[in-house]
Amino acid sequence: MPGKCNTESMNKSPLVSIVIPTYNRPLQLTKCLTALTASTYPKNRFEVIVIDDGSPDSLEDTVSMFRELLEIKLIVQQNAGPAYARNKGVEQALGRFIAFTDDDCETSPEWLQNMVNRLTEEPECLYGGWTVNHLENNICATASQSLISYIYEYYNADKKNATFFTSNNLAMSKKMFKKMGGFDTKYMLSAGEDRDFCDRWHQNGYKMALIKDAVVYHSHQMTLIGFWKQHFTYGRGAYCFLQARRARNQGRVEVEPAKFYLNLIKYPFNKNMSMTAFVIMTLLIIAQIANALGFFWEAGVKNIRHAA
Repeated sequence: MPGKCNTESMNKSPLVSIVIPTYNRPLQLTKCLTALTASTYPKNRFEVIVIDDGSPDSLEDTVSMFRELLEIKLIVQQNAGPAYARNKGVEQALGRFIAFTDDDCETSPEWLQNMVNRLTEEPECLYGGWTVNHLENNICATASQSLISYIYEYYNADKKNATFFTSNNLAMSKKMFKKMGGFDTKYMLSAGEDRDFCDRWHQNGYKMALIKDAVVYHSHQMTLIGFWKQHFTYGRGAYCFLQARRARNQGRVEVEPAKFYLNLIKYPFNKNMSMTAFVIMTLLIIAQIANALGFFWEAGVKNIRHAA
């Protein structure tokens, strides 16, 4: 049985559903679930919902290892992308609050408690936590996280009035998630669905806030080719996001000023002027090139399909 907690704690702590989409990464998922067993939040007040997005091999054995440690359920679906998987997980969720993370993330012990503390105070707010690269020896992973950290600092400079969070560290009430219609399942790839969700949330006038002490550790092993593919895919997602905004009659996506890109290039040097910073700067430039090419490639594909 899941770990026990005292009656007073159970009565005061709201039930939370943690939703984790996964695809063919049993080792990463094992680390993710292991981290959740160390949560300081009462074990009987949260459930874990793992959605297998059509993995070629069953994840039942992986999930079964945690059935006596966590209240956990496994949902299997045909491959349809992480947006669809998250929505499916929420459909099965029993919690008042929903928290999202990814299979290659390890939550800090206080992560869930810190999220719930803020949600209890303001349940109509969307909360995002802080993500830390857990692979310091992988330069591509370091560069990718450096880009995300910069974007967080740029778009969420006012922690109480943030505008963008990634889906690997996100929490809200189930009621608000359903009110927003969930993630847009037109985003078949892992790119853009979180940006779209945050944009809809913001456009509807609801508040977003950053919780820097709600930390997850991200372990995404990447080669240079993998780094390029990831940011090319992000570019494809950016084009889909542009189209979605137009469909909602929200107008164009504003292009960031030149200062945004200049400060991005300078960002790795904020801590030191090491050779590593120069390499990360180069990778950030490569990421922007890949993103642009992905954007125009997706635009070309969509235009060809439309013409046909």
